[in-house]
Amino acid sequence: MRHPHTALRTAVAMAGALVLAVAGLAGCSKGGRQASTVGVARAIGQGEGALTLVTWSGYTEGGASDPRVDWVTPFEQRTQCKVDIRYASSGADMVAQMSNPNRRFDGIAAPPEVAGQLIAAKQAVQINSDLVDGYKDLQPRLRGLLKKGGKVYGVPFVWGSNVLMYDPKVVQPAPTSWSALFDPAEAKKYAGRLVVRDGPLTIADAALYLKFHDRKLGISDPYELTPRQLSAATEVLRKQHPYVKSYWTHPSDAISAFASGDAVLGEVWPYHVDVLQRAGRSIEGVTPKEGVTGWLDSWMIGARAEHPNCMYQWLNWMTSPDVQQQVSEWTGVAPANPQACSQYRLNPEFCTTYHVNDRAYLDRVVFAHTPTKQCGQHLCTDYAQWTQAWSDALS
Repeated sequence: MRHPHTALRTAVAMAGALVLAVAGLAGCSKGGRQASTVGVARAIGQGEGALTLVTWSGYTEGGASDPRVDWVTPFEQRTQCKVDIRYASSGADMVAQMSNPNRRFDGIAAPPEVAGQLIAAKQAVQINSDLVDGYKDLQPRLRGLLKKGGKVYGVPFVWGSNVLMYDPKVVQPAPTSWSALFDPAEAKKYAGRLVVRDGPLTIADAALYLKFHDRKLGISDPYELTPRQLSAATEVLRKQHPYVKSYWTHPSDAISAFASGDAVLGEVWPYHVDVLQRAGRSIEGVTPKEGVTGWLDSWMIGARAEHPNCMYQWLNWMTSPDVQQQVSEWTGVAPANPQACSQYRLNPEFCTTYHVNDRAYLDRVVFAHTPTKQCGQHLCTDYAQWTQAWSDALS
């Protein structure tokens, strides 16, 4: 499961069903041939009665986890689109499911490394953002992340940043830089008590550190690394490795490590800081002086979508302020629609902690995107090379 379950809210009621003209479809021909690619919709028509999605657990709650947490059932009742969900175990699993020519998934809640791969492989199609009612209400910075060649390929859903968390009773003085975690001499002070995100994109955090501490490398974008820059970032992680207690995938793993005192310093999300502070733990979070990296999960339309009308209705539903409020509270992430913090939907403290409407903070976040070999005038390294480099660093 990608995200833990947090506060609970009752399901919302949204007024009115969507009534628009029919969208252009592309179907699967008889004889078992592969379905053709869906065209760009011009309008939203009558729902097809079904919707198939690939997503992380926690993003599509229908009351099974808790009867009070349900934004899928109201959607089904209002649109008559029955939702069928396939939960992914990893980013690679997402790519595999969406790329299967024999499957016709309508949409996916894609993390950045998946989104880039799907766009490059033409497994996601252009979205007509004019058909998404709340699209212009979404954070402008986030909207720009899923555009390619001026075309929109994803609708921002939820986001977060990677911050530094520490136990002030143990870690002194208070850290202000990523060097506390990535400089081997400093990391060694807390050997066996560090936690770090598990995944190739963590290389970008090491690269962000190097951007300011080894300027001769010439790093500009920590997600666009030449072979030399990738090698340098990998070496940072390799030297750090002996001092790391654990690499976390599920947020609860990092929370448990800090709650028990096994960890005192690490790379986490604002969610971790929020949960532990509310539990009364001796924990502080800091935005290092070098800035932070971040991630955005977006809804995308599959290239062979069988129910595009229902998918567009889903995009409208999932970006509405009331549903964004529920998702954020349940999963512990920042909503892409800042209106989720208006009219007392979300607690003001939540919105402050998660930097929901903090434009200055958003401007400091280096949002993740899929590493590719083509990056400006340089020959860079792609995600496959990053995956190998991550494995090398931890071996």
